[in-house]
Amino acid sequence: MAPQLLDRRAFLQVSALAGGGVMIGTYLGPVSEALAQTPAAFSPNAFITIAANGTITLIAKNPEVGQGVKTMLPMILAEELEADWKTVKIVQGDLDPEAYGPQSAGGSQSTPVNWDPLRQAGAVGRHMLIAAAAATWDVPAGELQARLGRVHHAASNRSAGYGELAARAATLTPPDPKTVALKDPKDYTIIGKATPGIDNRAIVTGTLTFSSDFTVPGMLWAQYEKAPAYGAEVATANLDEVRAMPGVRHAFILKGDGDIQSLVGGVAIVADSWWQAKAARDRLQVTWQDHPTMRQSSASFDQQAEALFKAPPAFSITNVGDVEGALSSATKTVEGTYSYPFIAHAPLEPQNALAHWHDGKMEIWAPSQTPARGRQMVAKSLGIDEAAITFHLLHGGGGFGRRLYNDSVVEAAAIARQIDRPVKLQWTREDDMRHDIYRPGGYHRLRAGVDAAGRIVAWHGHFVSYGEGERFAPSANLPATEFPAGYVAHFGLGASLIPLGVPTGALRAPRSNSVAFVYQSFLDELAHAAGKDPVQFRLDLLSATRQLPEGINNDGFDGARMHAVVKTAAEMAGWGRAVPKGTGLGIACYYSHRGYFAEVAEVIVDADKGVRVAKVWVAGDVGRQIINPSGAEQQMQGSVIDGLGELMAQEITYENGAAVQDNFNRFPLVRMREAPPVIESKFVLSDNAPSGLGEPALPPILPAVTNAIFAATGERIRSLPLRKHGYYWA
Repeated sequence: MAPQLLDRRAFLQVSALAGGGVMIGTYLGPVSEALAQTPAAFSPNAFITIAANGTITLIAKNPEVGQGVKTMLPMILAEELEADWKTVKIVQGDLDPEAYGPQSAGGSQSTPVNWDPLRQAGAVGRHMLIAAAAATWDVPAGELQARLGRVHHAASNRSAGYGELAARAATLTPPDPKTVALKDPKDYTIIGKATPGIDNRAIVTGTLTFSSDFTVPGMLWAQYEKAPAYGAEVATANLDEVRAMPGVRHAFILKGDGDIQSLVGGVAIVADSWWQAKAARDRLQVTWQDHPTMRQSSASFDQQAEALFKAPPAFSITNVGDVEGALSSATKTVEGTYSYPFIAHAPLEPQNALAHWHDGKMEIWAPSQTPARGRQMVAKSLGIDEAAITFHLLHGGGGFGRRLYNDSVVEAAAIARQIDRPVKLQWTREDDMRHDIYRPGGYHRLRAGVDAAGRIVAWHGHFVSYGEGERFAPSANLPATEFPAGYVAHFGLGASLIPLGVPTGALRAPRSNSVAFVYQSFLDELAHAAGKDPVQFRLDLLSATRQLPEGINNDGFDGARMHAVVKTAAEMAGWGRAVPKGTGLGIACYYSHRGYFAEVAEVIVDADKGVRVAKVWVAGDVGRQIINPSGAEQQMQGSVIDGLGELMAQEITYENGAAVQDNFNRFPLVRMREAPPVIESKFVLSDNAPSGLGEPALPPILPAVTNAIFAATGERIRSLPLRKHGYYWA
């Protein structure tokens, strides 16, 4: 997605508030629609509200699921507005794309999409307040300066607070946002300063209302039983027995809408309390109609992959040069088969949503990462007008891509449609793990050759993934541009697909979180086969000019930026230094979601395969500006720890079409004692627009650790998780 920048079709609409305040909202819609509005009809959901008493309220427009955007985006507004950060109020905005533009949390898009529009919105507010002061004092605006919520006139030693100027500012004609000067970064007082999350205190004291905590008066609680095999419909259910249980108000069957990422068939139980609904569900006895997914299993996937590897790829993704000819003339060739499992998102807060159908309208409260998409799905599934749906954003306890998918929202709305009261649907942990939208597994068979100088001359990959024909299942694809594509003269990549009935989708750093393990591990294999240092091997490769064939859309990869972070990470770690026996250093790099990251892991492996990650060094390039260094560092540390969990023990396996793992005892997260004692991070600033941090720091940690294990033990890890190979956290 390209950033949505304000242009001549965008404008600011301002209205006076009761008591003399002013509200400023940036609109991204067509100017013809905007001009049809009058100040009296101005939307209350604007970005900036300034009350007559000087209180400044900033709207956080994007969903907050722990990634820090509720702090970071208002920082951009406050900086250009010249507000006093210590006194501003931050309010979570509801879904209103006409007022706010795109509202989502995914793909590390919050920074690149909002960087320019929010700076312009804040700057226009500052400009109008200065203009109001100039008109009030009859002095040139150029003589005035805004600072910490006040406008100052040095020549006359006068100043006025924003609240005093708000009413007059509301009478002024807003300027074109593109004409308003933005602050020089050297003058930033908020952006670039480490800023605690605005909800930190509430989180650690247990007073923050997460989505699971949210209730409304008179609501009921719901549980929803779905088939273990995805997409199967209800055949029979003992509804009469369930309806007779204490507190149960309703028990009924819902039929699926045909989309396994939306509403699948099941039995809804609605009761006075969650516990009563859960107790009734425990007594529920359901039989399910036969479904093709019931015949799928992890064992069958492995068998099909092995059979597909015995034949050429079913179709080509890219084929540059003469791969077979170059391989036959290579000085050395290396072959390796890699695989990784399906995994679940496993956010600490299971899925939940609250819905109320009343007066022909649907009102929803949920922690969706894509609320606009959620509203569309509810409208489509239930056959109601999208305009009849109001969507309130709640604070989510983690997302990692899981809340991009609104299946729980659709379920809550479908249940509420049958009830005359608000209904809260709260999944259990087992629901969350057995009915995820999973990161797909995959298989790679790679062959590559190096010449006498140790340079890669050919690369061929056969990717066995999931889908039908040549259509990949969601997030199961592999682009033709994945590095080292464009840096190898003879490069071929083909794929074969296994039919799949399991729902798949994006998990933090989608596709990158698995492909990085494969490609960066295999590059390490090639470096050792060539007798080259792994860092220098990558630097030499990145020093070449990238050449992609015509017809292949460039993914924006910049070898010079990656070269810089690899070099920086190696320098941070003291690459090349001697380490004790049983200790290894491993490096990996990856380009994901516009971010360039390289990571070095120092790993100690005991004689019985106990693993300790002693230290990790992270170098990243996400542009010229780090908006909140505190949040940025947390994102990098969190990415490393999250990736270590995927590396060591996380996998979802299937039997009879159903997920086997159902809780953290069989799908463990990293515990504090298992996390690296030190994660040292550094940003390599470059003259590029700022980009996001939710995704790109995760992918390199997996191959960095497995490459370090090879350096320490000589064992090459080609499949995940590590515990399949006897490793464990020491």
